[in-house]
Amino acid sequence: MNRLPCLLPLLLLASAFTSRAAELAIPDNVTFERDITYAEAGGARMQLNLARPKNASGPLPTVLCIHGGGFRAGSREGYNKLCLSLAQRGFVAATISYRLAPMHQFPAAVHDTKAAVRWLRANAAKYGINPDRIGVTGGSAGGHLAQFLGVTAGVKDFEGADNPGFSSAVTCVVNVYGPSDFTKSYGKSVDAHVVLPMWLGGDVETARAKHIQSSPLNWVNPSAAPTLIIHGTEDKYVAYEQAVWMRDRLTACGVPVVLLTLEGAGHGFKGADAEKAEVALLAYFEQRLKK
Repeated sequence: MNRLPCLLPLLLLASAFTSRAAELAIPDNVTFERDITYAEAGGARMQLNLARPKNASGPLPTVLCIHGGGFRAGSREGYNKLCLSLAQRGFVAATISYRLAPMHQFPAAVHDTKAAVRWLRANAAKYGINPDRIGVTGGSAGGHLAQFLGVTAGVKDFEGADNPGFSSAVTCVVNVYGPSDFTKSYGKSVDAHVVLPMWLGGDVETARAKHIQSSPLNWVNPSAAPTLIIHGTEDKYVAYEQAVWMRDRLTACGVPVVLLTLEGAGHGFKGADAEKAEVALLAYFEQRLKK
């Protein structure tokens, strides 16, 4: 029996992990830990990568990073470099995986992100985390999940069961081109008609209640977390107006909010737009979590 066809996928996987480790340069002043399990639910194991400064004294402000991918794809590895940058600036930073559609539909991903926040608090002493200063960021679907964390603290239906006994509230949010109202996404997004039925179990006609329930715009309240929204005016996946709606709703509720508009930018910032977005993100976390 020729075992090569069976071994080839494993060899390729091992090669990919070796390459991944080689490509990521860990600064000398940062400790970086991979593949830490933070929750198990629905037959899945959710893991995170964690970066923190070496030899730091006292509990540190922390940032949770949530990857995008249309709720059906993506990887936490995409935020490794941002986590390292944050650690070099005196933060603890974690990038998480979460359950994906179509196998796991809403609110599974929401439960996972809240479980991750609670895990950070549960392990605050071990990793030098300040449990009172936890910010969150994400892009696209991750931006939605970050924003959802910011507006649904204490809503029991969204908490899930992992890591009980700790709050899932966050101190602040940086939402990078995340959608706010799914009922108005169709016809304005090039892939909403594919993505949303996979995650919500139907389109806006057959699963309208889920579209309403999963839209962060509908959960904004005066206790919502202060928010920075970063969005491009030429976004074909999440229309710029989604950011304007969220800004206006937060403002109406008296919640501090800033909308950074990148003129002409699309979905997935590149070049100067990516640099502007990261500078703004880092400055916002410095202001909200350290001062």
